[in-house]
Amino acid sequence: MKKLALAAILMGSVVAHAEAPAKFQTSCGVCHTAGVANAPKVGDAAAWQARMDAKGSIDALVESVKKGLNAMPPGGMCNGCSDDEYKELIEYMMKGA
Repeated sequence: MKKLALAAILMGSVVAHAEAPAKFQTSCGVCHTAGVANAPKVGDAAAWQARMDAKGSIDALVESVKKGLNAMPPGGMCNGCSDDEYKELIEYMMKGA
């Protein structure tokens, strides 16, 4: 039974990461998976909603990423991302896996 439960957890992890945008693991995921330096975690709806409320729009969140905020460097570890890629990454983190 324990092996079956472990297999289900591992499969869920693989499926969840398969849905993530391609650049997530090498950019946002570095901090937002574990909440490093108070970064809102992937799927933490309350934390993400608070940021959306404070900024007012996803476009404003994108601008924060581009400029950097608190411990997040400008570009948020994805300096080659377009605005559309930043939006895709933010939307993924907001809803979670």
